[in-house]
Amino acid sequence: MTNKVTTHWKGNMQFESDNPNGKTVLMDTSPENGGHSSGLSPKAMMLSALAGCSGLDVVSVLDKMKVQLSDFRMDTYGELTEEHPKYYHTVSVEYHFYGENLDENKIKKAVDLSIDKYCGVMEMFRKFATVKTSIHYHNK
Repeated sequence: MTNKVTTHWKGNMQFESDNPNGKTVLMDTSPENGGHSSGLSPKAMMLSALAGCSGLDVVSVLDKMKVQLSDFRMDTYGELTEEHPKYYHTVSVEYHFYGENLDENKIKKAVDLSIDKYCGVMEMFRKFATVKTSIHYHNK
């Protein structure tokens, strides 16, 4: 299967990229790099894609397991190399789960399935970075 996105230059340092579902995203860079910070940075979008991919897996598996959450978020950190081309050499994904009487075993299983089996973006990251993950339970 081949995915295609089209990315158009919108002037200055802005680019708009579409998605196979028709949605678009605006990319830009910071003022110190000639942009206006009016869009998402491409490297930060990579971290968002990683969290989004894994998060979709986790929510889907937990739904099938009938696990209830009051909230769920992921904090994703990327450490860039010093020299050009700068890329993420180490990435950390922290999974934060909130709720009452959280079923930690089922949550861990859902996260592990995403990390080890389902998340293609995480597998791509492993090709060039060390990927670290952690789970944090916030019982109310």
